[in-house]
Amino acid sequence: MDEEIVYMKEALDIYGESVFAQNKFYEGTHHNKEIVLCKSGVGKVNAAITTQILIDRFQVTHVLFTGVAGALDPELEVGDIVISSSAMQHDMDASALSPDFPKGTIPMFAFDSEFRADAQLVKLAETAAERLQGPKVKIGKVLSGDQFIADRELVEVYSALFNGTCIEMEGSAVAQASFLNEVPFVIIRSISDKANGEAPASFAEFTALAARRSSDMVETIIESL
Repeated sequence: MDEEIVYMKEALDIYGESVFAQNKFYEGTHHNKEIVLCKSGVGKVNAAITTQILIDRFQVTHVLFTGVAGALDPELEVGDIVISSSAMQHDMDASALSPDFPKGTIPMFAFDSEFRADAQLVKLAETAAERLQGPKVKIGKVLSGDQFIADRELVEVYSALFNGTCIEMEGSAVAQASFLNEVPFVIIRSISDKANGEAPASFAEFTALAARRSSDMVETIIESL
């Protein structure tokens, strides 16, 4: 989100700015650590391209991906935080080709289609989230697909089929690109809605709060690395 970029830029000592694939990348430092800040863009293709640029052009050693998501877990409310234990695509479906390719499975792929987040980053994110003293924090599976989910029936389907905790549009692409390049990652999502078409009372107010929390969490994680 633009709001996240604004808050995070304030926390960094920015010394460089560049554009690759029509996307802006900010280079800076925080607690004597080199940081690259950028937006992923919407959707899995944009997110994968951005992640690969971070790895190839900037040689990043860790990927921290923040943003918003819809809740699949019924215990989650707007403003709560999900930290990825793993991520996978809910809209990958080659099941018509073979029963060996159940929904969510990447066909003819040498690895598991569910990408595990780095255990150290998950723990650091959990500690950072708990310091916020407000939102509920859950560690769980992030589902991603190139569609905005606002349907109660689909929420029930994806929750049952994949045992997902939240649903969004980019995380699994970041996870896959990071995994294939052997770069540790974690996804941090603030719950913006229940993925059932019922929007929060004030989305603008929510995004400002979520962006501030994301920035605070990322700063804390960076300090601990």
